[in-house]
Amino acid sequence: SMVVVLMVAEKPSLARSLAEILSHKRCRRRKSLSNACDVYEFESQFPPTREPAKFKMTSVCGHVMSLDFTSHYNKWDSVDPIELYDGETLKKEALPKLRICDFLDSEGRGVDHLVLWLDCDKEGENICFEVINEVQPVMKQPRHFNTQTIFRARFSSITEGSIVKAFNSLSTPNQNEARSVDARQELDLRIGCSFTRFQTRTFQTKYAGLNHSVISYGPCQTPTLGFCVQRHDEIQQFTPEKYWRVDVKVKLRSVQLDLDWERERVFDKEVCSLFLKLVKDHQETKVVEATEKLRTKSPPMALHTVELLRSASSRLHMGPKQAMDVAERLYTEGYISYPRTETTSYPSDFEFRSILTELSKSPDFGEYASELLRNKFRIPSSGKDVGDHPPITPMLVATRDSLRDAEWKVYDFVTRHFLATLSPDCKYKVTEVQFLVGAERFQWVGQTPVSPGFTAVYTWQAMKGFDSPVVFEKGQVWEVVQVKLSEHETSPPGYLTESELISLMEKHGIGTDASIPVHIENICLRDYARVDSGRKLVPTKLGVVLVHGYQKIDPDLVLPTMRSSVEEQLNLIAKGNADYDGVLSHTLDVFKRKFEYFRENVEGMDELFEASFSSVAESGRPISRCGKCRRFMKYIAARPQRLYCMHCDETFSLPQGGSIKLFKELKCPLDEFELLLFSGTSGKSFLVCPLCYNQPPFQNVRTGMGCHLCPHEACPHAKPQQRVEKCQQCEHGILVLEPRLKTAGPTPKWRVTCNDTRCKVAMNCFEGSSDVQSTRGVCPDCGANLLSVDLTKVHNLPDGAPSGKVTGCWNCDPVLSELVLPVDHAAERYRGRGGRGRGR
Repeated sequence: SMVVVLMVAEKPSLARSLAEILSHKRCRRRKSLSNACDVYEFESQFPPTREPAKFKMTSVCGHVMSLDFTSHYNKWDSVDPIELYDGETLKKEALPKLRICDFLDSEGRGVDHLVLWLDCDKEGENICFEVINEVQPVMKQPRHFNTQTIFRARFSSITEGSIVKAFNSLSTPNQNEARSVDARQELDLRIGCSFTRFQTRTFQTKYAGLNHSVISYGPCQTPTLGFCVQRHDEIQQFTPEKYWRVDVKVKLRSVQLDLDWERERVFDKEVCSLFLKLVKDHQETKVVEATEKLRTKSPPMALHTVELLRSASSRLHMGPKQAMDVAERLYTEGYISYPRTETTSYPSDFEFRSILTELSKSPDFGEYASELLRNKFRIPSSGKDVGDHPPITPMLVATRDSLRDAEWKVYDFVTRHFLATLSPDCKYKVTEVQFLVGAERFQWVGQTPVSPGFTAVYTWQAMKGFDSPVVFEKGQVWEVVQVKLSEHETSPPGYLTESELISLMEKHGIGTDASIPVHIENICLRDYARVDSGRKLVPTKLGVVLVHGYQKIDPDLVLPTMRSSVEEQLNLIAKGNADYDGVLSHTLDVFKRKFEYFRENVEGMDELFEASFSSVAESGRPISRCGKCRRFMKYIAARPQRLYCMHCDETFSLPQGGSIKLFKELKCPLDEFELLLFSGTSGKSFLVCPLCYNQPPFQNVRTGMGCHLCPHEACPHAKPQQRVEKCQQCEHGILVLEPRLKTAGPTPKWRVTCNDTRCKVAMNCFEGSSDVQSTRGVCPDCGANLLSVDLTKVHNLPDGAPSGKVTGCWNCDPVLSELVLPVDHAAERYRGRGGRGRGR
């Protein structure tokens, strides 16, 4: 019988492309346990053993596992952040809804070989071992102990030649590179969470208007922000100075030139006025020197990730995260080679001619590519090879119509860059002319293109020349047509552009080519900086205060040197030259000490917050009474919305993304806090006890418990008393009666919703009823709780329907079931389910 080979790619679209190439488009597609990942089956020969084999090509969806703390250490209020440096961690499924682990277990069971087609970078190697950990235990055991059963495919583009070559030269996964990613994940988790929790608990409870639920710290994110704030400080500290220049305009026949003063500028107006007097009475000037020189501009080096991101921001006006996402899509579809690389030199056996031949079919680049093929293209010799992937190049012809706008922009740039690297130098002529007006020297410099070279395709670097009809000669006399004194002012540098920030991050070793876009996006998402016109990054008040606070307490926390040295150690792990446990232990010890010092001296940062933000005591409006001191607490509506009791000096978190109102001055029977009604933007409403929401009084109940989740058996607002029935749509939640405030409308409205926040089931019911309550009675047919409904004021009742209070099942009772109306498609599907009395 044939051996069975499971092959796993990083994304579903990549699995499809690989299967079509390796099966010559004869693969069969079938569904799997995971809704996200299909399986493609075909038969062929397995190169390592040369046996006939049945292949199953499928994929994961990025990382299979993620690192987190155990549940004990995820309790912010009860765990000291210092414990996170030694706290127990675990690997848990990254996307549990997709059931990737169960899916890999099912597809891997009994297979003979596993071939890993994950992206060929460190993250890809890490995912390789995540897949191995799931599949290896259920694989068929080899007959011989030393038989290799797990293979790694290494490739840089999704073309038939590249994929077939990789398939015929399978190797082994690199555990050192995978371990370096494990180390980075653990360091970022422990360091980031410790500082983030401490900062959030310290400042979010004291100051209003911080506009974010967490005040995060990241070993890469924070130095990235530091670069932006450093430029901001330079701008703020800049003092403009006035200066003056002598401007001269000369003319020969119909040609006029504006000359540059050799002294450039003078910061004393009176001194500049003296120079003006020396030249203003002269009607003529002579050329004292004229030179012409031939200059060349070299083509760009081969394209690597950082240059792609820089150019996408500065030229294509596209954020680095978006540019990277677009490049990955183009790679997956086979249009360009792998977009994550640090290499800027082509390998010696690079197939330039085959790519140029492919591009010669392009309606946009075909003529230029054909010309390079005819005229013997230039093979670049500059650049560096860091041993990862070849530079980014086009692989297939694309047209404007075949790609979306953003994809075309990136593809167009990659293709033009590649063609430019194979093109000749740009040649141009520089003319420098020196004039003497009285005793002062002035000059004029002009450029004239000679041969466009690579700029014919790399058009944004093309020379803009001055084709003068004048031949400049020594002794030539020109008429002076204008002499004047002009006033100017020095200006500060501009805010950092994304392109400049990317260069700084690359220079200082902050992040990797893959993570740089993520760090820039994070400082914007967390409201530490914003992107202004011209893709300039302007730090917010919160971002400035944080960086200044780190600088005041411990500058190492924001300087790039710390993270740069950590990255060097991680690279040594990847190369097998450093001990994993040693690097982890040493780095965590350093940051643990820094955290302790930061916590002891946090008053330095607190002073900056106090000067920049109003305290919670000064903000908000009274809304409800505290159960401890019986005095009114203040509701702070600014994100993140919360309550503050100034008498107890306590802050209570609230649900986000909705409005808060006092609910009839009713109190929680457990703690005497007044209940609040939260109405979310999703349309769902539920009651909240401020203390129970933050400190649930029941075991195995997580922080964030509203009354609709509360298991209290006696409270009339808790889940047991508001229960209608188990939700059949999501199979995790319970349908409950929503709390209702008196409305200004003529007819009261009631709603039943699922208490699982992820479920969208919601139904309007019993419109006009003055009272609806859930009872402890249970319907014998469907298991739903019986409802007591007052029908006295309900209109449009069917003939013969009873009036007054009725108790019955909302599913099975012929009168009550007609008074239930689905809100949306999810609820319509719910009411349309067969069985148990539904579907009337």
